[in-house]
Amino acid sequence: MNSARERSSPRQRTREEIFRVIQASGTVTRAQLIGTTGLSRSTVNHAVSRLIAEGRVTEGDPAVKGPGSGSGRPAGVLHCVATHRGSAALDFGHSHVKVAVVDAAGEIHARRRVDMNVDLEAAAAMDRAAEMLAELLRESGSEGISTVVAGIPGPLDSVSGLVRSPTILSSWVGLDPRRELEARLGRPVHVENDAVLGAYGELHRGAGRGQGDFLYVKASHGIGAGLVLKGEPYRGALGFAGEIGHTPLPGYTELCRCGKRGCLEAVVSVESIKAQVAHTRPHLDPGELFSLNAEDPTTRRILNDAGRILGEVLSVLGNLLNPAAIVIGGELGATGTPFLDGVTDTVRRNAQPAIAESVRIVPAGLGDDAELAGAAALACALART
Repeated sequence: MNSARERSSPRQRTREEIFRVIQASGTVTRAQLIGTTGLSRSTVNHAVSRLIAEGRVTEGDPAVKGPGSGSGRPAGVLHCVATHRGSAALDFGHSHVKVAVVDAAGEIHARRRVDMNVDLEAAAAMDRAAEMLAELLRESGSEGISTVVAGIPGPLDSVSGLVRSPTILSSWVGLDPRRELEARLGRPVHVENDAVLGAYGELHRGAGRGQGDFLYVKASHGIGAGLVLKGEPYRGALGFAGEIGHTPLPGYTELCRCGKRGCLEAVVSVESIKAQVAHTRPHLDPGELFSLNAEDPTTRRILNDAGRILGEVLSVLGNLLNPAAIVIGGELGATGTPFLDGVTDTVRRNAQPAIAESVRIVPAGLGDDAELAGAAALACALART
């Protein structure tokens, strides 16, 4: 299967944007599209003609013209073609599996989640994802799905399709997740790194909309990054770009699952921060620890310190890439102001001044659902090509 990068082009992206405007409007004329999008008449006409040829849009009876609207043939009205055949999105985190059924517009209309040790239980995690998807399809009465996109939280070789790291996802090493999932689901599957999907989701539906160059950081049970350069996800020569979680931090000795000490994600991760907060609030349920954020100064300081540590690494990446924005997602990104302020303060202090002044540091617009939303958006795009 060709990659989404190979299937995408400026014309296709323009066509998808116009399709979304038609979809949101319900009914709209070509002239109204020109006014809404600011695109030229020829661009709009070309995109609309392609959408009609693809069977996704129809041009119906002319709109009724009101008094004083001038002479000439009334403008035709554009409608999206209704369809019941959608796609599916799978998000494998280090400690969860999320599954969603996606409609033809890329919107999630049914979803399910289970918590489990995905790192150590590859086969069980994929089995459970297949079961949840089958359950969702039965419950939603869907007529079927055409495409599945899945995200996994580790390095995926874009040439061989194999999981390559023996330490990040130990039970996945040597597996081809695409083939494994296709065997279970009986449908075509496209697999990406989860942070790439998070970046894709933010690019199309979140804080990265309108940004040609930005860095998406998933700060959760692991730390990963997705790069968007010139409006396209960047994966690197073999698909391993963005593996920042195992950047060594001088002076830190925390043991990482990769076998080394002082890695970024061993110091700044959900488990590490919860352990620090639990030490100060041992009577609380672990699920409640981050809820202290708004009122407890100790929790706020711990989160702020973690953000500052992450900011050290992002300062270097900012100098290298000069992104317009750094989008912070994942469970830690969703904790709010203290963590984000820590990242921002460090980047402002340590990045090259021109970069520090220009880069925007913002929370993910899709929260900790960026990866699932990105998988949904990409599944929808692939189903149309």
